[in-house]
Amino acid sequence: MSSVLKKSIEDRGPAASAGRDDDLPVSGRPIDLVHLARQSLGDRALETELLVLFDRQAAQIMAQISGASPSSDRKFVGDLAHTLKGSARAVGAIGVAAAARAYEDGLETGNINGRLDKLAGTVAEARAAIADLLTER
Repeated sequence: MSSVLKKSIEDRGPAASAGRDDDLPVSGRPIDLVHLARQSLGDRALETELLVLFDRQAAQIMAQISGASPSSDRKFVGDLAHTLKGSARAVGAIGVAAAARAYEDGLETGNINGRLDKLAGTVAEARAAIADLLTER
């Protein structure tokens, strides 16, 4: 995985196809580096800082969501998922944003079956990609 991520850092090619989560591009990677570069205006130090902050926040939010009861803490858990969705969009973690949105929607409808597992999986994938990226930098 790290060689794929390294190559994408080096050539910053165009993102593939139109958005799965609103109108954001989808790169097929856990972190869309083209989107991140646009957000940071190409400042690699800022990209690194944003990735570190997102990594920490995602870990904290997932710990809180996992420890809460979706039935009794629905508003609190929904707010956490909403925060994670926005942060994920900002750094180009589009899969995380989509899973957070699906989980948030599931809380509203009362159907969260499998959605927490999907969210946890996409967060773990994004955090692993961030770890690889930070090792390469």
